[in-house]
Amino acid sequence: MGKDLDSRALKFIILIGVVSLFADMTYEGARSINGQFLAILGASGAVVGFVSGFGELLGYSIRIFSGYISDRTGKYWGVAFTGYLINLLAVPALALAGRWEIAAILMIAERIGKGIRTPARDALLSYASDGMKRGWAFGLHEALDQTGALLGPLILAVILYIKSDYRVAYTFLLVPALIAISVLLTAIFVYPNPRNLSATALKIEPKGYSTIFWLYLVAVALVGAGFVDFPLIAYHFKKASVIPDIWIPLFYSIAMVVDGIAALIGGRFFDRIGIKTLAYFAILTSFATPFIFLGGFKFALLGMILWGINLGVQESIMRAAIADMVSIDKRGSAYGIFNTGFGLFWFLGSALMGVLYDISLIWLIIFSVVIQLMSVPIFLKLRLRST
Repeated sequence: MGKDLDSRALKFIILIGVVSLFADMTYEGARSINGQFLAILGASGAVVGFVSGFGELLGYSIRIFSGYISDRTGKYWGVAFTGYLINLLAVPALALAGRWEIAAILMIAERIGKGIRTPARDALLSYASDGMKRGWAFGLHEALDQTGALLGPLILAVILYIKSDYRVAYTFLLVPALIAISVLLTAIFVYPNPRNLSATALKIEPKGYSTIFWLYLVAVALVGAGFVDFPLIAYHFKKASVIPDIWIPLFYSIAMVVDGIAALIGGRFFDRIGIKTLAYFAILTSFATPFIFLGGFKFALLGMILWGINLGVQESIMRAAIADMVSIDKRGSAYGIFNTGFGLFWFLGSALMGVLYDISLIWLIIFSVVIQLMSVPIFLKLRLRST
């Protein structure tokens, strides 16, 4: 019975991973050309920055509500499906946008859709991972997810090279969007109640969230605040002429590959040595910022590799650890709180580092490195409290 449950759980995780693969191919492909498309439609640089930042802020903020609704109603599939529909169908609809205002609304809607479905999806993944190695399960999902994030922009680059038409590119993205929705419907049909995949009903603090959870949230918020967003990195590469323009998207693609690999390796380490894995990775990846902003081509490449490792850890181990800190019936809400808190501090940290960039690169680097390293003693403290 146990092996059969493990097999079903693994198939479920792979199925959701395939959904994420095609979903990421859709919206990450679009995000690689959204800025240029807004410019073509006549939007200013300020508008492009606002749409990007405001979309991310709304996308993260709404997660606390969608996670709560998921737990309150038990309709995890319903919430996730609604979010996926908005998230995915807003992308090909951009092909019909004739004004930048319409395009901006659709781009923000895409981020909101992702925000709606993420806590419910992560809760579903946590149920399936209860009977297997959790770090590996979330790492496998992230690896499939990042495969789509890599393929989407590359395919669109080829389309634009051949056709030089952004509307054709957005229209093409209807294909992976429909595939993702079809696979999601298959998952819903085959696994109508994924909670049955859970091999445990462990409850830590059924009346609320544990102290460990809140300390953990502080630690990951520090990591998020010190994590430099890629637009600022790309801006620096261009302004400082660190690398040729053609290498900027290639560096990002390399980071995406590293992300997927780091998720798998990090997941294995998490399953073996627990949450202290995050302390070790925080120390390692804190060096990404000085390498990126102070180095030449080779050091910038090394910095992007470390940046990709950081992103892979965020998307796998950090999510996996949540499931062991809260009762099974509060995971949707917990993931909503986690994502909202992380996203808010990521936004605030990114905004501050944007200001610091214009003042002093040294101060930007000091802020990024120090605030990430501040998470290390908290992660180690969590290890002691959980033993």
